[in-house]
Amino acid sequence: MKILVAVKRVVDAKVKVRPLPDHSDVDTKIAKMAINPFDEIAVEEAVRLREAGKADEVVAVTVGPLKSVDTLRFAMAIGADRSIHVLTDEKLEPLAVAKVLSKICEKESPDLVLLGKQAIDDDACQTGQMLAALAGTSLATFACKIEVTDAGFEVTRETDGGTQMVALEKPAVVTSDLRLAEPRLRLARRRRQAPREAPRRRDARHEARRTHGLERRRARRHSEEHRAGAVRREE
Repeated sequence: MKILVAVKRVVDAKVKVRPLPDHSDVDTKIAKMAINPFDEIAVEEAVRLREAGKADEVVAVTVGPLKSVDTLRFAMAIGADRSIHVLTDEKLEPLAVAKVLSKICEKESPDLVLLGKQAIDDDACQTGQMLAALAGTSLATFACKIEVTDAGFEVTRETDGGTQMVALEKPAVVTSDLRLAEPRLRLARRRRQAPREAPRRRDARHEARRTHGLERRRARRHSEEHRAGAVRREE
């Protein structure tokens, strides 16, 4: 089974963005860029399916400028087998991206297409739905669990009232929600940055009492040894 994962380069979620002077868009020239967090979750789930023996290949794809190659490198660092970069300097709307991805699907023939439910820069939440309509495949959005079956996939999706399970035939398009997977690189960074408990320090008063007690015990032991030696000499 081949899995195609679409990823996008966006402004890092931890960075405070600044608008352009004309307030037409966000200034991305000096902002720190990163992979879209929902797309990172999609890559993680695809790699886990391959590691579980349910997929043979994971292909990452992005549509964007030359600098978007960093996003593909990040996806391959997670575990993607290869990547596809559709180079363009134009700012594309979700429909244009969906059309590009549909052409890639025609060439690659993936059994499953994974992508984030939305990008954190525009929050459009449209690309996955448009791609499924253009490619004529089954669709499940806001997925929190994916099970591979003989007939296709069983996807548990988040809804306002709880969760819903849907059965999909191959090929299928699935958009990932937050609970689908915990990215391994994000988890490793959190463990590395976790505060470590400092060793307990004894205060001066406690240390003085401890030292005084040791000296008293040594003096008592020395006095007892001296008295025992005097008794032996008298005998």
